[in-house]
Amino acid sequence: MKPAPLLVLCALGPEVWALRGGDWRGAAGGPPVLVRTGVGRRRAGHTVRRLLTSAPGGYGAVVVAGFGAAVAPGITPGDVIVADGVRDAEGNLFAVDSGPELSRALKTRGLTAHTGVHHTADHVVRGLERRALHLQGALAVDMEAAAVLAALQEIRPALPAAVLRVVVDTPERELLRPGTLPAGVRAWRTLRATVPALVDWHEQNRPRQGGPLSATLNHPTPSTLPQEAS
Repeated sequence: MKPAPLLVLCALGPEVWALRGGDWRGAAGGPPVLVRTGVGRRRAGHTVRRLLTSAPGGYGAVVVAGFGAAVAPGITPGDVIVADGVRDAEGNLFAVDSGPELSRALKTRGLTAHTGVHHTADHVVRGLERRALHLQGALAVDMEAAAVLAALQEIRPALPAAVLRVVVDTPERELLRPGTLPAGVRAWRTLRATVPALVDWHEQNRPRQGGPLSATLNHPTPSTLPQEAS
């Protein structure tokens, strides 16, 4: 049986562009299905639900990938932060078992990768709010991943899933400062360079003929971390 391709979800067109030009040779199921969801939880959740219900069994794994912001100090633009959990604004925490394995694959390919919790916010996070999220245990912030994982849990809970963000701005170098453009170019190149690691991860986690598909996404649980500061 031919393996199903990888579904890769990005919020922005430049993210899709970066990944489309990566080295997908040898990818299980052939070239990935690259989809721009738009920004925000509502759009991301709607898109992934539509894709999964219109093509049940059509994807071998799902990756949420793109640019993001670090909320922890000491992380450099161009670093990759891989999620081992994603928390939403309501405090629900989705455990993502793929985090350590994908992080190792990225490091094997020569990239600087960190593993930790991503926080999905409903707005752009800046200043003191970043510090508050870091104190609550987060390493990165985005605006889509929690909605994708919630939809997966509802529709295809056994589908392998991974989340990664390439850092554009950090607490020390926030967005819209003079260094943003060079940091953005570096992040774009790094995002493209993650492709071989995604190919490796998908190959290791795709279902084999005659064998069960192991779940990589656990049920959301209320976060044990404090709620987001208002």
